[in-house]
Amino acid sequence: MRAAYVLMIAAAACGADEPRCAGGYHVCDGSLRDPEGRALVLRGVNLATSHKQAPYTDPFGPADYARLRTWGFNAIRYVVPWAAIEPAPGAYDDAYLDYIAERAGWAHDAGLLVIVDMHQDVYGEGFGYDGAPRWTCDEARYAAFVPRDPWPLNYADPNVLACFDHLWTDRELQGQFSAAWKHVAERLSDQPAVIGFDPLNEPQWGTAPVASFERELLQPFYSDVIRQVRSVAPWVAFVEPAASRNLGLATHLQPFDEADVVYAPHLYDSMAETGAGFDPARRDLLLGVGGELRAEADQLGAALWIGEYGGQGSDPQIGAYMDAAYDSAAAGFASSMLWSFDRGGGYGLLDEQGNEVAPLVDAVARPYPARVAGDPISWDYDDASRALHVSWRPDPAVTAPTVIVVPARVYPTGVTVDCGGCEALQVDGELRLSAPPGDPATITVLPAS
Repeated sequence: MRAAYVLMIAAAACGADEPRCAGGYHVCDGSLRDPEGRALVLRGVNLATSHKQAPYTDPFGPADYARLRTWGFNAIRYVVPWAAIEPAPGAYDDAYLDYIAERAGWAHDAGLLVIVDMHQDVYGEGFGYDGAPRWTCDEARYAAFVPRDPWPLNYADPNVLACFDHLWTDRELQGQFSAAWKHVAERLSDQPAVIGFDPLNEPQWGTAPVASFERELLQPFYSDVIRQVRSVAPWVAFVEPAASRNLGLATHLQPFDEADVVYAPHLYDSMAETGAGFDPARRDLLLGVGGELRAEADQLGAALWIGEYGGQGSDPQIGAYMDAAYDSAAAGFASSMLWSFDRGGGYGLLDEQGNEVAPLVDAVARPYPARVAGDPISWDYDDASRALHVSWRPDPAVTAPTVIVVPARVYPTGVTVDCGGCEALQVDGELRLSAPPGDPATITVLPAS
């Protein structure tokens, strides 16, 4: 099914001799940008579920990172829990951070960018989940906790709520969290693949009023972390709304005083998440949510990055589900990160033996504009004909090529390009294009005949 995707651009005047949006990885005019000033789309994976629990490692090696590139991905959201970084107050596990640094090197070698994600589910390890170390909350709270099924119901437990309340109101504990982030940034600041950080996964509001939590508690918390990280590393901040956004409640975050902020919500279909599978009739609903997320990013003056989406590889409608998620991200020229690069089936791209789950890989290996030499306008992919259409307003001062990812899985015999006379070079699953004539510039990519 074909859909058209249009992003409203607020173009600013600029000279032709200097890129308006050049200089490191950063946010400019509603887009994440690369150092050359090109609009950057990160299409990648979360890695990995096994990082949530000790020993916080995974079975993957350099060849696995290279395999992600062959599927067309260009980024990783690397999952880490606070408990792995600071198992005791002020005592950092630098051997663990060396482990991450090694894998950031593998990512760089494979052409993948990395965003480090401080992950939590149900607060932390004291409740049998992941995130904060035990020492951050009263042991009596853990002892009184009675697990419930399905697991998200545990967020309503009064002991879990009390631990979140402690995090949001105790300045000393918040300082320890920010210091842990600063230590991570110090240890990884020399890794060129690492360009950003996600301060906290799906922050839960505790007993604070939902309507005021983000503005009064979460946003100041984020700003403290951003300042600490940027005192040692110039990373882009990928900030999540409160977990209430997953319930359909609009964010109350305000524009940040800090620069280079990306809005980083998640996008799952609620019915599929309850185990009912994806109903294709809900496609337009998912696209509508994607439009809401784009509007919220615009209100924040931020780029948009869907930090998580995904589904069960065994779902008969997994193709339709992932197509809808792809289309929803494309509607806002958003980056998006699949949950997850794991073994064992379920949401994972691999089965227990490490073989690809073909229906899921087939559904997420897609072409897309990865680096656009100007301001994005629209991105349209017809999965029946495998025709990709991209348009943008060129920045004549950006001399680096526009890069379109064209996975061999989608185009096994190669591609043909209609760009009105531009130069197109295909290298390692990418098209590198000189600026097409005209404003807007437009290209169409088709399978080679």
